[in-house]
Amino acid sequence: MKTKIIALLFFAFCWSCGKNIDRETYGEYQKNGQQITEDVQAVLLQNVGAAIQKGGSEYAVEFCNLQAGELVDSLNEVYNCMISRVSAKNRNPENALQTNEDKQLWEIFSARNVADTLIQSGNNLVYYKPIRIGLPACLKCHGNIETDINTATRQKLQHLYPADLATGYQLSDFRGLWKIEFQKNH
Repeated sequence: MKTKIIALLFFAFCWSCGKNIDRETYGEYQKNGQQITEDVQAVLLQNVGAAIQKGGSEYAVEFCNLQAGELVDSLNEVYNCMISRVSAKNRNPENALQTNEDKQLWEIFSARNVADTLIQSGNNLVYYKPIRIGLPACLKCHGNIETDINTATRQKLQHLYPADLATGYQLSDFRGLWKIEFQKNH
């Protein structure tokens, strides 16, 4: 019963947010959002993987703290959009749920296995796609604080992110949302 209610809320929310988006536009921006999130995730994973190889997971935490934002910002310019990640269990406070849409979609995505969606928010089209824990290496920084994350990495996380909420995950867990904001073409 709860699943049916959540599904109905999801479809009502998406319909009300997307009712001004025609099919062609929806398809175009959804495809663009999918491609951008795949590209950004690949760039981040490649760089984090290289950081782990270079200095272990504690070095990767420092890399993410200093350079992940810059990587994403440079891709904003490449794709002419605003790329961000949002989560109720954020590590970086800048990635906290900010808008009512973020909060509503977080509830929907966390309750159901939803692939992605596109909504209209003011003059912008906003694409959301779930982020899941996809690799065992992710657990070295996002896993169980006692069993998956080594002492040096825990200390680095506590130092760089004293209010860290992004641990305790297992493989395939829902961790956050990609959020891609497009300025709607007129």
